[in-house]
Amino acid sequence: MNPKEYFDKSASTWDEKFLTPKLSAFLEKLVPQFALESGQNILDVGTGTGVLIPYLVKAIGPKGTVTAIDYSENMVQVCKKKHSHLNNVNIKVGNIEEDTFLAKTFDAVVCFGVFPHLEHKEKVLQNINSMLKTGGKLVIAHALSSEELKTHHKKVSKHISNSVLPEKDEMKKLLEHADFTHIAIKDEPGCYLCIANKA
Repeated sequence: MNPKEYFDKSASTWDEKFLTPKLSAFLEKLVPQFALESGQNILDVGTGTGVLIPYLVKAIGPKGTVTAIDYSENMVQVCKKKHSHLNNVNIKVGNIEEDTFLAKTFDAVVCFGVFPHLEHKEKVLQNINSMLKTGGKLVIAHALSSEELKTHHKKVSKHISNSVLPEKDEMKKLLEHADFTHIAIKDEPGCYLCIANKA
């Protein structure tokens, strides 16, 4: 079973397992740290069941838009059931490693809980950079530290046991190579947050 098959299989019970009051409280505090603004266009990469969507919509208001993509068709189906009533949210199947959007489309691209699962990280970052408007930002975030994430993925399933976040220095190199600047990385128990800007 590859990671995509794992996520397809897990979609129907994902929220039951992971969308806890603790996670909701964490996201309430996390998303304001992204410093998103009213009216912005946001890309939510690896949206899964859309756990981040309500918080993104709250941050950008009715004049902003959220495009939410995931390569798991089953995750997207669950996400649509939950959020397709929102007029400013567009949910679809998409793979950030392969698909590209029009250049300079988004004010911010958010990768919550997905970056370790991306196989070609350098290509992904280059794709994201091209999609961002000048001065736009990339946000990579998790509800665990990089070390906690390693342990978690090994415990959850052998199919994602090798999905890890790059070391801090490696992450900075990857981002710089993809023409990101103003890189800030916070990696502490219960939270990983990396924010970088398009040059």
